[in-house]
Amino acid sequence: MIIREARHHDIPQIQTVRNAVKENMLSNPKLVTDQDCETFLFTRGKGWVCEIGRQVVGFSIVDLQDHNVWALFVHPEFDQRGLGRQLHDVMLDWYFTQTDTPLWLGTAPGTRAASFYRKAGWKEIGLHGKGEIKFEMTVDQWRRL
Repeated sequence: MIIREARHHDIPQIQTVRNAVKENMLSNPKLVTDQDCETFLFTRGKGWVCEIGRQVVGFSIVDLQDHNVWALFVHPEFDQRGLGRQLHDVMLDWYFTQTDTPLWLGTAPGTRAASFYRKAGWKEIGLHGKGEIKFEMTVDQWRRL
């Protein structure tokens, strides 16, 4: 298993992972385009992939412009192995070397993702979008973890 920075040629496999998830599924897979991925990976922020063999099995992307986690997903066949936490930690370590601005994300209530973020030290600060829980992580919280 390798965690590394995402590259342009990873985008098709990133899309495969994104569309394989069982929670936080896109209502229409065409809503997140390859161009969207490229923009968030290389213009607005940065991303990482978890690779087993030559297969991308998870990824994380952080947006430095809006200071949010744009995506963190692990293929369902590879979940419960700690890959998501490793991707999360690499992403937050990098983010907080770039800025001290708090980072936020939204996810549906009652999901494994919501539990994951609580266990990872994120604080619930309200609601976002269409009833998603809004979580926040500050640089001080991250350093204490």
